[in-house]
Amino acid sequence: MSETASKALGAPAASPDAGRWKALVFIALAQLMVVLDATIVNIALPSAQQDLGISDGNRQWVVTAYALAFGGLLLFGGRIADLWGRKKAFVVGLGGFAVASALGGAATNEAMMFGARALQGVFGALLAPAALSLLAVMFTDAKERAKAFGIYGAIAGGGGAVGLILGGFLTEYLDWRWTFFVNIPFAIVAAAGAYFVIREPEGGRNRSPLDIPGVVLSTLGLVALVYGFTRAESEGWSDSVTVGMFVASAVLLATFVLVESRVKAPLLPLRVITERNRGGVYLSLGLAIIAMFGLFLFLTYYLQIVKGYSPVKTGFAFLPMIVGMITGSTQIGTRLMTRVAPRLLMGPGFLVAALGMLLLTRLEIGSSYAALLLPAMLLLGLGMGTAFMPAMSLSTQGVEPRDSGVASAMVNTSQQVGGAIGTALLNTIAASATTAYVADHIAGATSRSQQQLVQLEAMVEGYTSAIWFAVGILVVAAAIALTFVNAGRPGSTPVTGSGSGEGVADEVQIPVVAH
Repeated sequence: MSETASKALGAPAASPDAGRWKALVFIALAQLMVVLDATIVNIALPSAQQDLGISDGNRQWVVTAYALAFGGLLLFGGRIADLWGRKKAFVVGLGGFAVASALGGAATNEAMMFGARALQGVFGALLAPAALSLLAVMFTDAKERAKAFGIYGAIAGGGGAVGLILGGFLTEYLDWRWTFFVNIPFAIVAAAGAYFVIREPEGGRNRSPLDIPGVVLSTLGLVALVYGFTRAESEGWSDSVTVGMFVASAVLLATFVLVESRVKAPLLPLRVITERNRGGVYLSLGLAIIAMFGLFLFLTYYLQIVKGYSPVKTGFAFLPMIVGMITGSTQIGTRLMTRVAPRLLMGPGFLVAALGMLLLTRLEIGSSYAALLLPAMLLLGLGMGTAFMPAMSLSTQGVEPRDSGVASAMVNTSQQVGGAIGTALLNTIAASATTAYVADHIAGATSRSQQQLVQLEAMVEGYTSAIWFAVGILVVAAAIALTFVNAGRPGSTPVTGSGSGEGVADEVQIPVVAH
């Protein structure tokens, strides 16, 4: 019987890590840095593009280089964390991220910028799974775990909006280069704190030989998938390279699953994803991120182009969403997580977010911020915060310590791939609706001011068309969470998973057993 199983079945638990709350501060700081980086650079992109002479055709690579490296290498990063030890992977990831950020801030041409962004993605892929798996093995008491994951969930959800505010300030009042340099103090403080405070749990390493075919297939498959969606956004869905990328991705990932089912020490043990609770979490979380990522982009453009907000004002306009996320995560999620089953927080949470999204389908050029955008953002934040927190905790539930890095990497992978899909899919829907609206209405616009009005109306029409799809996606995410996730509340009677688990450890589903 495995160590996890024996503890789940009542063996005395190890005493919790004395420095766990201090460790949480540094883990949260690192997570904030990674999430900030995803949005902070978007605000700075126009200024950086002008300074470095990056063409319109190439500017997407500032975002794409990061997404490809991050999304493609996450599973490998999670496995390295299990192999090296989570603390070592975390500290090395932070150090590398700081160096890559310094290179990005000092970039003198587009090649240096793209290289720095790819390097940030590489070290982010090592850092992110190590951070989440450290939380999973350090917090073992049900109530403490709920609090820790509440804080982590709030940062994971709200950090992107914080990035918009900080990016706006740095770009407007300092220089776009500071959107890179700002990562360096974050990384140094988090790495130093982690080095002195975090204690690697005993027996948590997976010293099996590295599955090289799995690494190659998963990395190439995920890179092809993410690149396919980012290319679809700029070149269209029927573009031959886009179609080729999707076909290649499907073949590579199918081969990856086949290889993983046969090798002795797989990169991704299929028991991690075939257990119904974790599978439900990865799927519903990925779908929710698809809906959210597109929305961030639309609202940023709506506020800046249609409403004429400055970058700083735009960032502040997102504050109600941050407040909602922090409230949903740390107040609602944390208080109810030990009392109700996770699906009863995830399902309703996604539905409340869908309700906020539904309000945004009523967007018009003259829509009032206070009457429409404010309540919609609060509902979105509350719903997502409430749903994210149990999802993050459940994603590593019942996983043996040696698999926790890979299980954590799967959460990040579903978020990264979801983000790439969301941006491309919803942007394409918005663009085609905008084009159709202009074609139907431009003939009646005779003066220049009327033509400009039609263009703005067309943009808003595009956003609302795409937001309708996002509402539907969130409803599907809620349905998946309510039907797939069947774990009981922490500390209740064990729920048996239906995965192809090996031994008792994968059958006993108590999320809060001590490591």
